Amino acid sequence: MNLLQINEPAAKPQPRPLRLALGIDLGTTNSLVAVVGEDGKTKVITGEGGAIVPSVVHYAKDGEVFAGSEAQTKAANENTQPIRSVKRLMGRAAEEVRDDYHYNYSSREGMAALLTEAGEKTPVEISAEILKHLRARAEHFAGELAAGAVITVPAYFDEAQRQATKDAARLAGLPVLRLLSEPTAAAVAYGLDRAGEGVHAVYDLGGGTFDISVLRFTRGVFEVLAISGDSALGGDDYDRALVQLIMQKTGGENITDNERAELITSAKRAKETLSQSPRAQVSFKVNNETRSCEISAEEFKAATMPLTERTINACRRALQDANLKPQQVGEVILVGGATRMPSVREAAAMFFGKAPKTDINPDEAVALGAAAQADVLAGNRRGDDWLLLDVIPLSLGLETMGGLAEKIIPRNSALPVSRAQEFTTHRDGQTAMRIHIVQGERERISDCRSLARFSLTGIPPMAAGRARVLVSFQVDADGLLSVSARETTTGAQAGITVKPSFGLSEDEITTMVKESQTRAAEDAEARKLGEAQTTADALLFAVGKHLRQEDKEKESGGGLLTEEERAKIESALSSLREAATGSDAQAINAAARELDEATKTFAEKRMSQDLRRALS
Repeated sequence: MNLLQINEPAAKPQPRPLRLALGIDLGTTNSLVAVVGEDGKTKVITGEGGAIVPSVVHYAKDGEVFAGSEAQTKAANENTQPIRSVKRLMGRAAEEVRDDYHYNYSSREGMAALLTEAGEKTPVEISAEILKHLRARAEHFAGELAAGAVITVPAYFDEAQRQATKDAARLAGLPVLRLLSEPTAAAVAYGLDRAGEGVHAVYDLGGGTFDISVLRFTRGVFEVLAISGDSALGGDDYDRALVQLIMQKTGGENITDNERAELITSAKRAKETLSQSPRAQVSFKVNNETRSCEISAEEFKAATMPLTERTINACRRALQDANLKPQQVGEVILVGGATRMPSVREAAAMFFGKAPKTDINPDEAVALGAAAQADVLAGNRRGDDWLLLDVIPLSLGLETMGGLAEKIIPRNSALPVSRAQEFTTHRDGQTAMRIHIVQGERERISDCRSLARFSLTGIPPMAAGRARVLVSFQVDADGLLSVSARETTTGAQAGITVKPSFGLSEDEITTMVKESQTRAAEDAEARKLGEAQTTADALLFAVGKHLRQEDKEKESGGGLLTEEERAKIESALSSLREAATGSDAQAINAAARELDEATKTFAEKRMSQDLRRALS
């Protein structure tokens, strides 16, 4: 039997040992790992080559796997290209992948996969290698991992992308304490809680993603008011724009993959130079011939202006969602290495009307904030800790009759969140219900993104509209969704944890919100039409059923309708059938009212007959 450890009355209690918890910024271009030490200070763990770990993986020909700087070195020795920017492929279907990196792709269970020397590898497996490398670095310098890790994700990552990140951590043997939005982590690192209560904005432009988050800090609570961004926009895109500019100047078309890789490296160096100087010299080789050109800061700014404008449009959307104007924002902080570009800083300052804060290394801010939150979740911190409330980026709902989307949890709802809504059956005797979960802002299912489907069986057979099915949506603090459905009279229940195999494409996640605004009137008309057609369908079915029963009773010498009443109902039925095939909701509703009026006497007779039979 185990014994409890006790202290003598006069003895001082032993201090609680520090439980090592990691804060990981799993970036598109670079990754970092940070911890809170025994001295209570948050620090990024450095290793060979510094604090930054390139998000690069190489599968060697001898079967070994390398990550970080070592992957770059080994790939160069083998004269091959390592895998970069895999974060952009997380949660993506094979047909959604934009071939910017000249990889060989395949499809595994719908998910994009890469063909490597070690065979077919998914982005989840590749990301796991980066996480293993970060964990090993942390444990080498700070001791054995005892608690787990907080891993940051772009605020605009959807369900599939978040789940893929969690799966990668599981493969790396990392318990996930929480998935934390990158801008929220940066807000913690910058100490916006010490800046005082108010509204702040975090502009996060990393290597492969862009996020803008509007936060309010009140009484120890960080509440995300609104988020926007682009999960396929970052410093890599600025590099590619610069490569195109260089090729236009030098005529560097039809280059090999290795030559393109060298050109991209030269473009990156030129981009860094242009952040400090008005001009940069670029040179690279094509067919063993060295080509060079000079790029000015103004040329680079003009070539990348459409990319910078995309970030400002996202800022504009986020403030609209939060019902705020730029001048109502207190502090604006810049996060991500790409925010070192002067053109980006100028655009942010011009939009918000104030100079942004840049006093923390933009590469390290996210990891530092994640480590601070990990320390809280590991139970190491005491005193006036803060609470973080993130939001979901897009509305969640399900499909209803007529192909319409019923929103259960609206976008920008604070996490964690749980909502439920009651639904019913559409047909008499219906004993099962197919539940289709969707994500998006539009009114029609065809304009939203399908997430998952499951079936609820065991509904007792009863008249249409009598059954009561409670559908519950629950999103946890990591932004992961689970849905359950329960028939209230029998307790029959079914559910699913939403784990789709792919995520939203590059443009879908940004256009969903925009289209919901620009096509609001069109969507409203579509919903009216869908509801009218669904009502008409139910009415036609019910009246047809009772008329068939009337025909049977008439054959046996009964019947309730006169020839005139029957003709009136048949005429109204024909009018409603014809109207239901059209696209005029008002005409359908008018025809439905006409049929309702025509069947009123019939319904009264049928009810009286049923009552007499019941009494007898």
